[in-house]
Amino acid sequence: MAHSATQSHARFSLPGLVASIAASVYGALISVAEAQSRVRQVEFLQSLSDEELKKRGLSRERIVHRVFADSIWL
Repeated sequence: MAHSATQSHARFSLPGLVASIAASVYGALISVAEAQSRVRQVEFLQSLSDEELKKRGLSRERIVHRVFADSIWL
């Protein structure tokens, strides 16, 4: 009876680790930038009068839902 053993060692890759960290940081920065943009949009819409919001087909209660509708489930 023959017996064979195969060992597989995960290789540490410094370039792979650096690339993974860089991708994570980049993703976090993109998320922050998008969130800041949305917050500015909410602030702008909140600064409008109810009449101006109505002209845009929007109520004050729905501002956050409208701005974040594609990114979170409300």
